[in-house]
Amino acid sequence: MKIIKFTVVLLLFFSTNLIAKNTREVEDFNKDWKFILADSTLKASAKTFDDSSWRMLNLPHDWSIESDFGKDFPASAGGGALPGGLGWYRKTFMVDRSLRKRKIFIEFDGVYRNSEVWINGNYLGKRPNGYISFGYELTPFLKFGSNNVIAVKVDNLNQPNSRWYSGSGIYRNVRLVITHPVYVDKWGTFVTTPLINCDSAVISIQTTVTNTMKFAQSVGVAQSLYDANNQLVSTITGALMVDTGSSNKYLQNLVVKMPHLWNLEDPYLYKIVTRLNIFGIQTDEYETTVGIRSFTFDVNKGFFLNGKPVKINGVCDHHDLGALGVAVNERAIQRQLEILKGMGVNGIRTSHNPPAPELLDLCDRMGFVVMDEAFDMWLKKKTTYDYASDFEKWHERDLKDQITRDRNHPSVFIWSIGNEVGEQWGDTPAVDVDLQQANIVLNNKKVNETEDVKLGRLGKNAILTRHLVDITKSVDPTRPVTAACNGTDDNNPLFQSGALDLIGFNYHDSEFAGITKRYPTTPFIVTESVSSLQTRGYYVNPSDSVIIAPKRWDKPYTNATNQCSAYDNSRAPWGSTHENNLRIVDKYDHIAGQFIWTGFDYLGEPTPYWWPSRSSFFGIVDLAGFPKDVYYLYQSEWTNKDVLHIFPHWNWNVGDTIDVWAYYNHADEVELYLNGVSLGKRSKQGDAMHVMWRVPYVPGTLKAVSRKAGKEVLNKEIKTVGQPMSVRLTADRMTIKADGQDLSFVTVELLDKDGNASPIANQLVKFSVDGNGFIAGTDNGDQNDHVSLKKPDRHLFYGKCLAIVQNNGKAGNIVLKASVEGLPTQQVEITCK
Repeated sequence: MKIIKFTVVLLLFFSTNLIAKNTREVEDFNKDWKFILADSTLKASAKTFDDSSWRMLNLPHDWSIESDFGKDFPASAGGGALPGGLGWYRKTFMVDRSLRKRKIFIEFDGVYRNSEVWINGNYLGKRPNGYISFGYELTPFLKFGSNNVIAVKVDNLNQPNSRWYSGSGIYRNVRLVITHPVYVDKWGTFVTTPLINCDSAVISIQTTVTNTMKFAQSVGVAQSLYDANNQLVSTITGALMVDTGSSNKYLQNLVVKMPHLWNLEDPYLYKIVTRLNIFGIQTDEYETTVGIRSFTFDVNKGFFLNGKPVKINGVCDHHDLGALGVAVNERAIQRQLEILKGMGVNGIRTSHNPPAPELLDLCDRMGFVVMDEAFDMWLKKKTTYDYASDFEKWHERDLKDQITRDRNHPSVFIWSIGNEVGEQWGDTPAVDVDLQQANIVLNNKKVNETEDVKLGRLGKNAILTRHLVDITKSVDPTRPVTAACNGTDDNNPLFQSGALDLIGFNYHDSEFAGITKRYPTTPFIVTESVSSLQTRGYYVNPSDSVIIAPKRWDKPYTNATNQCSAYDNSRAPWGSTHENNLRIVDKYDHIAGQFIWTGFDYLGEPTPYWWPSRSSFFGIVDLAGFPKDVYYLYQSEWTNKDVLHIFPHWNWNVGDTIDVWAYYNHADEVELYLNGVSLGKRSKQGDAMHVMWRVPYVPGTLKAVSRKAGKEVLNKEIKTVGQPMSVRLTADRMTIKADGQDLSFVTVELLDKDGNASPIANQLVKFSVDGNGFIAGTDNGDQNDHVSLKKPDRHLFYGKCLAIVQNNGKAGNIVLKASVEGLPTQQVEITCK
């Protein structure tokens, strides 16, 4: 009887204190922050600090993008010619008394950089890495039933610290997570698929359960697998004992009959719901997205997904979103991926840092192969104040956090531990990094660092490579690890380490064919390729001579236009034209794929120029999201769409001789006409991927017709365009969500009397907006435009510019007006639901 009475009392204690809101709550914490740009003397961490004069804003926020571009900012043109600085963010919030027995955490997806966080004046910690996700527990310092103040200091003063535009501020999402004292740890599930066949699959779920209650607890762990229609597929239950103040891992296996496999064409997603309970009362509910797929990299045959050969047709991209800067917006990322998908891209390399979680979520849903990259440098710096100074102290924690956060994404196939790191050459400085007491386990063989260094068999850089691979494998042993290397000789210590699962080359396409002879047991992938240089809408004739700019990577290059030809005839000295590189990668099965530099133009690194240029020329798509002509080369080679694309425009001077190119597929030939007169038929010869006519310019109409076995496949016309008579606004979406985040991207063009869009218009467009939204940014793709991308006025650049309209959180309509001097004002109405 005594035992029974005790049990009843214990159950009563749990039911009266924990039954209300026992499960996890995740709250958006982006709204209503105070912000100020300050100097290093400001101390604003105290709860009582007066921030009443500060600016109110919502996150994510990038303060650097708000400025006009300038040559004197210490980040330089390489860093985007925009300011850094030191900023403070503060937010006042109430915590209800009913939550006093719960655990409350704050999570930051990314803060650039050197963030320090306080709650009610209590210091929580610092994270130097601007790309890493992190969080803190707030519970011990909260005032329940009254106001609390979170303060964040962001120090991006020391410049340059990046080779591209980094942005500044709390530029990714922030949330509060509220849990029971017994909960699934942060990033606390690890889902793998150790067995997959056509009839069934085994899903292995490792759950980390944390107990912060006063006594050890027997915790029930139930796993439920749901399909894409939210129908229950499989379940398993179990229990584990967790001591007070401890975290324990618990492994369970689910069996799935007739699994629907995740692939690039059909990225099918399941979800696992993990439920914890104590004495039958649920204490947590945690969801994990799952894609069931198998893959291998083969030395001779390349990449296989679910047993089928797939060439990875990927691109590298930096993290900025054009006119939005680096402030994360899911729709903006989705638009970029949609544009890339449209040209046949199936792979993304997160150059050169951990990405926003939203990017990986979208890649899961849309079907991309992701190379998830950690570092641009290790101990050897590339810019004066970069992460190299933090690497020794922070690399292990940062790398583990990245892998732990991202390892459940089915789109992540490859980990990259570095990009073109300085340790490819020479020795690293003598530093105290934990190399497991100088013993590294590789393929079950212990290697003594001291012995190998003494005998000249293994240097410190190779040891460091092994160390980083070992860290990665300790968190996720299921995926291959590579490094993106531009030092491609056999003496590269990263290759000599023997630790890399994939040999990764940046450029050096002349070496691709023979790589299997040099590395007969390690598969090969092109981690970075091409580096072609193009300005959308600008053409240098004749087009059959290649412009190499600069002549050498370390030599200045000048040109009166500060532009690069949009024919595929301009490249960096270390790179290749798109067509030449594509021929090689497509030819050899042992090349698993490539990641082209780059999918989109990005802020900073304006190779081959410096100021007054401020953004890159490398992209297949410009900064505003307008495709360059070479986009259609890839569309013709990488997709099954019928493609016929002719260029350039047909507004020239009489007497000019213009090369006319055509990218096409699914046809034997293309015939070109000028004002109805045939200029001849052309067919791709050998391994050529385009055809060309050299045409004396005469105003009128160019018409191209592609034919297969004499039957027309497609026809395209380009006309000489007259004086602009009207403005055309084209929104990518006429209906958006009324969530305060969703966007519509509106393209502006000027039309002549016949409705033809001018390819050379450069007039100033002035935007205004009424209703439930605002102008989030404007752009035109011009690498030399110095006006802030946040301003509502923008010149057309080779016939196009862009306005980005954002909902303000209310339902209704947004009316965007565009006015050009001498032309009728045009408007477009966007519905917010």
